[in-house]
Amino acid sequence: MTKVAVVFAPGCEEVEGLSIIDVLRRMGIEAAMVGLEEIKVPGAHGIELTCDQTVDEHLLDYDLVAFPGGRGGAEKLRDNSRLADLMRQRNQLGKWNAAMCAAPIALAKYGLLDGRNYTCFPGFNEEVDRLAKDAHFKETITVVDPAGKVVTSRGPATALAFAYQIAEVLGYDTKQIKHEMLYDYLMDQR
Repeated sequence: MTKVAVVFAPGCEEVEGLSIIDVLRRMGIEAAMVGLEEIKVPGAHGIELTCDQTVDEHLLDYDLVAFPGGRGGAEKLRDNSRLADLMRQRNQLGKWNAAMCAAPIALAKYGLLDGRNYTCFPGFNEEVDRLAKDAHFKETITVVDPAGKVVTSRGPATALAFAYQIAEVLGYDTKQIKHEMLYDYLMDQR
């Protein structure tokens, strides 16, 4: 069975992380909420999140690990050496990793965006460019770099697109869930 972990750090963008959990669980994909250091995680907007577990070596067992953004949360993800080591190991094992909004700065510091295509919240690409060698910023809603096994996205309004993209890189068809959640309707109204 496919398994995804979403790592929540204090100061994270709640909607970004919870959108991934919600979409994947609706699709029957095992999706775990993982606290960076604690089970209870305060989000950027005063919403306390209760995670299923905390970061440990079990992150290596997941098919994909995703990071929501939020400046405070992204900086904590970026600066956590234990998480960095696990994410580098995941990359060496050829596993998928994902980050959105400000969180690509963490992947960049870990070396996972070197030479890769990515996107992020406007302005954070400047930090990614300082941290990553030859990373290629794109101004699209989501970016998939198949060679690096990395998925990235822009910010809170793109959280559903990011969640669907995660499911798609893991081999799932998202047409039905997009219809059930009225995402196809939303896209037709643009």
